Amino acid sequence: MKETEKMDDIDAMFSDLLGEMDHLSQSLVSAADAPDVVPASQRKSTFSIGFTDLNESLNELEDHDLDALVADLGSNSTTKASSGTDNQTAQSAVTQESVTALPPPSNNAESSRELNTHKPQTKADKIKLALEKLKEAKVRKLIVKVLMSDGSAKTLMVDERQTVREVLDTLFEKTHCDCSIDWTLCETNPELQIERGFEDHEYLVEPLSAWTRDSENKIYFVSRPQKYVMFKEPQLFYMWKKKKASLKGINEQAKQLLLKEHFEGSTVIVPDLEGTLYLKEDGKKVWKPRYFMLRASGIYYVPKGKTKSSSDLACFIHFEKVNIYTTNNYKQKYRAPTNFCFILKHPCIQKESHYIKFLCCDDQHTLLLWTNSIRTAKYGTVLYKNYQAAMKTASSSQTLHLAAYKDKSNVDSYPHEPPPDFIPPPPPGHTQV
Repeated sequence: MKETEKMDDIDAMFSDLLGEMDHLSQSLVSAADAPDVVPASQRKSTFSIGFTDLNESLNELEDHDLDALVADLGSNSTTKASSGTDNQTAQSAVTQESVTALPPPSNNAESSRELNTHKPQTKADKIKLALEKLKEAKVRKLIVKVLMSDGSAKTLMVDERQTVREVLDTLFEKTHCDCSIDWTLCETNPELQIERGFEDHEYLVEPLSAWTRDSENKIYFVSRPQKYVMFKEPQLFYMWKKKKASLKGINEQAKQLLLKEHFEGSTVIVPDLEGTLYLKEDGKKVWKPRYFMLRASGIYYVPKGKTKSSSDLACFIHFEKVNIYTTNNYKQKYRAPTNFCFILKHPCIQKESHYIKFLCCDDQHTLLLWTNSIRTAKYGTVLYKNYQAAMKTASSSQTLHLAAYKDKSNVDSYPHEPPPDFIPPPPPGHTQV
């Protein structure tokens, strides 16, 4: 009887937590729908990620990127100034948001005159001009430091319209690495000891804007073979109930049939994954086993004394307002049963919070199944299109490399013209003095 009461208390706690999560989500959504006006005091942090100040980040930009930034900001100012002149009769109806976005007319005229009469020559001049333009214009651009696996870093200027895939293409050009589908941009949060690979369709500026001013978060350019494992090895997710040994014998044709069946129809079929996971109790370092089931809309659990039928399942969390993150050393940090943990949280939550959902798996394979199946449920066909686009980029890169190699081989097969100072060898029998 006491055990039944305890489980009822746990179920009640679940309901309370879900209610609080919904309340938080609604408040975050309403905040996101508010006018996107950045206060002047906070505007500096909007343009620099991974640097102590904006001036430092501008200095790290390559010359051609800095030139592009100055030119773009100059064109934005000119466009706004001309539109303001042509529509003077409508100025009284301009909203406060538009007013804050527009620089004063006199400043625009002076800036344009200065730009035409005195073009910046040195990098210091360009940085000064860029700082002035950034203060004038309401532009969502980030200057981002991306860390490499060898400890080096690349500085990029990222526009709010750029997707992660476009940023990856820029990094491919800058690093001259292969264009493998495994490359990804990964964010790390040292305070929560978590990381997440950005999806290729995401606009990079959006998740980075959620970082706090004092954040120690970082961005890495890394190769992660598990990024598209659900498409490279679909049998692991859609035939997971079978023994692992039998899955290794699946040929490429069978894999393609699985992809066609589950991803190329009118809707994506989510893996029917289920099993026992450990749930961390709110505010405590206690983990309790629960039987969870994955559905297209979210994760559900089987309440104590209930069956696995759909009518008995209780919703644990929906996916539309949360992202999934893998963790680092939670066995020590939170006394988790294993180190194979993942969390689900809203991207705006950057510090410890009771709105974060902590789950723990028994092993690495189970973690792989759950994290990637949740991504499939959350993004559906978009994730499959990301994979196809990545495959196309990788294929094009291989074709170009192969063509360049053939051209080089053909050139090397022909005799080269001798250099101007070339001295031919003496004929046979001749003694050179």
